[in-house]
Amino acid sequence: MSLFRRIFLLNATVLCAAAALLLLGPVTVSTPVVLTEALILTAGLIAMLVANAALLRVGLAPLQRLTRAMTTTDLLHPGRRPVVAGQGEVAELISTFNTMLDRLEAERAASTAVALSAQEDERHRIAQELHDEIGQTLTAVLLELKHVADHAPPLLRSQLRQVQETTRGSLDEIRRIARRLRPGVLEELGLTTALTALTHETTSHAGITVSRHFDQELPQLSHETELVIYRVAQESLTNIVRHAAAHRVNISLGADATGLHLRITDDGKGLGAAREGAGIRGMRERALLIGARLTLNQRPGNGTEVHLRVPAPQRSH
Repeated sequence: MSLFRRIFLLNATVLCAAAALLLLGPVTVSTPVVLTEALILTAGLIAMLVANAALLRVGLAPLQRLTRAMTTTDLLHPGRRPVVAGQGEVAELISTFNTMLDRLEAERAASTAVALSAQEDERHRIAQELHDEIGQTLTAVLLELKHVADHAPPLLRSQLRQVQETTRGSLDEIRRIARRLRPGVLEELGLTTALTALTHETTSHAGITVSRHFDQELPQLSHETELVIYRVAQESLTNIVRHAAAHRVNISLGADATGLHLRITDDGKGLGAAREGAGIRGMRERALLIGARLTLNQRPGNGTEVHLRVPAPQRSH
């Protein structure tokens, strides 16, 4: 039972008991009860109940708004704070809740930044080990296989050539994984070139046609902002290849008066009723680190649109 209903029923019980005592008890206006007096008491009782309900509704309205805010608050979807209203403890409670949200969002942003930074460092380390150790080992194996195949009998040579191709394919896959873990092209050639290489590498083997539209003159961005844009695009394209069953993908990056916009749309089966997974939550957390906003929308018909808006592009240091 809500607080409003409990208080109202309590007050109504007291008022009804008082009215009953006046009508039926020894303390009455007249004995026996006169009809006009009963009507007057009944009307007064109704008026008191209505006034009591109205006053409680007005007094408890800030608490109802606070309750709605508590049930809908999501730190991955920052929204407006409930307005501080009411008197005394009610206003203090709402103000305390807003302060708590500010603290939680700041703490989450700080902890997320540390976690994502550690994740990027670990990706860098793994990519370096794949390239320097496993990659060089497989390269040496390829050279040895070639040397053995050149001096092997014809029948064995054919089998060794097949082993060579399998090893070469494994080496290419390891290099591709290393590039996804650490996008060196992003640091060396810039964001648009890195996005172009990413779309080609991610979708070429899946039979998906990609249309790219990148503004020629983008504002200068910090490395952190570029990395967030790249990772959001990477996760979006990965989800499309794995889950969307799409045939066409459009990716655009441009700037206008409201900020920088990355849009990725596909003609796949859409979001449906599926809950957001760890990949999308990770995208939202990355967006919050640079003050950006990520939205996912179901397109008319089929397909999904991922929109990342960076309201204030930062200059690189």
